[in-house]
Order: sequence, then C-alpha cells, then structure tokens
Amino acid sequence: MLYTKIINNNKDFVSIYKNGNQIISKAVVIYFRKNNLPYNRFGITAGKKIGNAVKRNRAKRIIRQAYMENEINFPVGIDIVIVARSLATQVKSSFITNFLNKKAIKEIKSFLKLSWYNYEKNMYNINKNL
Repeated sequence: MLYTKIINNNKDFVSIYKNGNQIISKAVVIYFRKNNLPYNRFGITAGKKIGNAVKRNRAKRIIRQAYMENEINFPVGIDIVIVARSLATQVKSSFITNFLNKKAIKEIKSFLKLSWYNYEKNMYNINKNL
C-alpha cells in the first residue's frame, strides 16, 4: 500500500470508533476521521460473529484487496477502519470495491470539504471579532 500505514494499536482503533464518522453497508462498516498526517492509516477488524478463522481471514483479504484497488482515490490524511460484517465472507471483492468507489470515497471527501468549510467559517468569525 503506497500511501497507507497499518493501524496496530487498540488505542487507535478505539479512538477512531469513538471520535470518527461512519458509513454503513450490508457487508462492511467504515469508520473514518481526519488525522492531519501526510499519509492514511488503515485497519481492518473481523470479529468472531463472522465465523471461524477461515471466514474471518477471507473477509479481511477481500477488504484489503478492495482498499488497495481504491487507495489512490482516497483523500490523504485520514484514518480508516473497516469492520467486516457477516455478509463480507459471502461477497466478492468487486462488491466491496464498488461500494468503496461509488459511495464511501464520495462521502469521505464531502465530509472533509464540509469540515474545512466549517473551519474557515470559524476562523473568519474569530478574525472578524478581533
């Protein structure tokens, strides 16, 4: 993965779950937040509810492949955690790739634009009051 580092610390996962936004589909749930770094950070979780180790690893492989195919389209400077749901073991990687490409990336970019707009608006109000 070119522009991405892997998230390994449980503290980082919990922080993204609590402070991040989410995008929900039938196969995966995507948590994301801005990290102000020159690269993305990426993590995958697959709980025991999905099935045995073979099914969990298959879900993680499919998600990892879908992310690698769309990595270039993601904006830089975000933390992303993708949580596999039970349907993730039954779908092909093209399903998750299409979801990432058509919905998730657009929502993440629109959120980042909105947060930047709010930041500029607040800075304008602060400077106006000075």
